[in-house]
Amino acid sequence: MKRLLFSITLGVVTLAAVMGNGYAGELIGSPADPQMKYSTPMPPGVATPDKVETWIGTLNFFDGFPDKETTKKLYDNLDFQRAVQSFLLGLPAVGQVANRNAILTLGPPNTIVPIFEQLLDSRGIVLTGNDNTVYSWTWLDLSKGPQVLEVPPKVLGTVNNMWQRWVIDIGITGPDKGEGGKYLFLPPGYDGEVPQGYYVVHSPTFGLWAPWRSFLVDGNPKPGVEIVKKFAKIYPLADAGKPVTAPKFVDLSGKFFNTTYPTDYSFWELLNQVVQEEPAESLDPVTLGFFQSIGIQKGKPFAPDARMKKILTEAAAVGNATARAILFHTRDRAAYYYENSNWQLGFTGGYKFQAAPGVADFDAATFYYFLAILVTPAMEEQLVGKGSQYAWTARDANDAPLDGGKNYRLHLPPNVPVKDFWSLILYSNQTRSQIQTDQRFPSVSSQTKGLHMNADGSIDVYFGPNPPADEAKKANWAQTIPGKGWNVVLRMYGALEPWFNKTWRPGEIELVE
Repeated sequence: MKRLLFSITLGVVTLAAVMGNGYAGELIGSPADPQMKYSTPMPPGVATPDKVETWIGTLNFFDGFPDKETTKKLYDNLDFQRAVQSFLLGLPAVGQVANRNAILTLGPPNTIVPIFEQLLDSRGIVLTGNDNTVYSWTWLDLSKGPQVLEVPPKVLGTVNNMWQRWVIDIGITGPDKGEGGKYLFLPPGYDGEVPQGYYVVHSPTFGLWAPWRSFLVDGNPKPGVEIVKKFAKIYPLADAGKPVTAPKFVDLSGKFFNTTYPTDYSFWELLNQVVQEEPAESLDPVTLGFFQSIGIQKGKPFAPDARMKKILTEAAAVGNATARAILFHTRDRAAYYYENSNWQLGFTGGYKFQAAPGVADFDAATFYYFLAILVTPAMEEQLVGKGSQYAWTARDANDAPLDGGKNYRLHLPPNVPVKDFWSLILYSNQTRSQIQTDQRFPSVSSQTKGLHMNADGSIDVYFGPNPPADEAKKANWAQTIPGKGWNVVLRMYGALEPWFNKTWRPGEIELVE
């Protein structure tokens, strides 16, 4: 309850409301001092009390001047706050540099193409990687000059810069329209001659990730692999027109390969890598200002003292926890596909993560960059019959977390609206990569051999530690592990109009007793 305090001095009435939240001290709007010739009343809301109780402790002031202990407490708090925000803002860059560093263990940039010839399986630790298409990708380094990437036909791909921002699509949704073509990537600040005959891309960063997907032919990945190996080439612009050595293709199927990023103190060391390597102009001043405030600034050593290391270590832990809260307890109902549903959009506010034009949506960006890697407008635009659409959930129909020790059923109504195919892939809540079970591919899709359909054309998919008793339905089952949580992505490749207008919608994941 508020206590209303009145003071009458020299005919001036001053009113102050002292809130019952620990904020107490001298009156706000105190009267003029009658001893001072030019004294006037203190304007309301300006004065700071001598003692303020807050969630970081008691703050002490002498007539508005904070004492040493209070100042130390406030700076520790400020550095911690900025470090947590830097962690959340740094997720895309750290995700990208961790990915880059993993790729470069296979060979130098501009020379290698990691490829999953027998699909990505659960041994690969890749954020929300799929097992339905053949992944190929490469890392381009423009620090020594322009590079040419010859993109194979019949692929679906994109290019992201070092801050994990979209640069251009390649393949089906790119300017080559799936016919394949030569893309010329120019480094930051390039002012040299630009030849004809290329799709020209001015990159804001020296580092670029170019991933693409090939599609199965009658369930067989081999035709797509052969096309990639035949047509994919990478070379400096200076070598254009000369005989070109094919890149080194590295088959990663069935192998451990980790592209995910750490969330301990080493997170900051990876972030510093990106800041040092890339032009400051490639990122906005506010984000760089957050990084600078915790000691990460281009051209300067990152050398935090013991106090700051402690703050950064704790901030990484809280930043990770905060990202998990945003991911698993999304507050914004606009992030959900339907009313009274737990199916969520991959992007809220578009691939630029904006709450309104020119206004960043921080939670939407944190949600996506903690869960996944790679952004492209093709993943959000309503391209009927093209590209891919995504729905994600980590909760059942009762709003409870998905539990690997329980059995669930998901009902897909008849006529799933896809031109190409649909899939459901299970992911670990810890790694956000495919869960590791006795199944090499923890998924069910329209490409699954022996997929059981109900008499009306609908499909029931089962999740749990044990398969359904009905032998005919076992192909529709993805295994889970007791004591482990999981989440799932529904992918719609070549989604059709009923998906976009929501006349068709998936069921909720229901607990099977």
